[in-house]
Amino acid sequence: MNIKSFGKKLAELRKQAGFSQRELATEIGISYRMVAYYETQTDRLPAHLLPILAKALGVSIEELLGIKKSKKSPINQKLLKQLEKIEKLNPRQQKTILEFINVLANKEK
Repeated sequence: MNIKSFGKKLAELRKQAGFSQRELATEIGISYRMVAYYETQTDRLPAHLLPILAKALGVSIEELLGIKKSKKSPINQKLLKQLEKIEKLNPRQQKTILEFINVLANKEK
């Protein structure tokens, strides 16, 4: 694997997970400039961050490194976290949110 492909893979997985560079940086506790650097400019992999990046993006380290192809469809991790928050709301609040989602989803048809 070459470094360019790591940066491209990281950017691709970040976007599939629904994160901007800033959001991913916040999620893993680094600056967004470091995320941009890892995606475009470095020739050194952030070995200490690989497990944290993989977890935040919902993939294995092997998938992050491009060693192994993902067998599943990518999951938008940002959306998943929001859904987990919604699950903790009371049923009335959940119903209101689901009604709103249904209105938006039906607009797209």
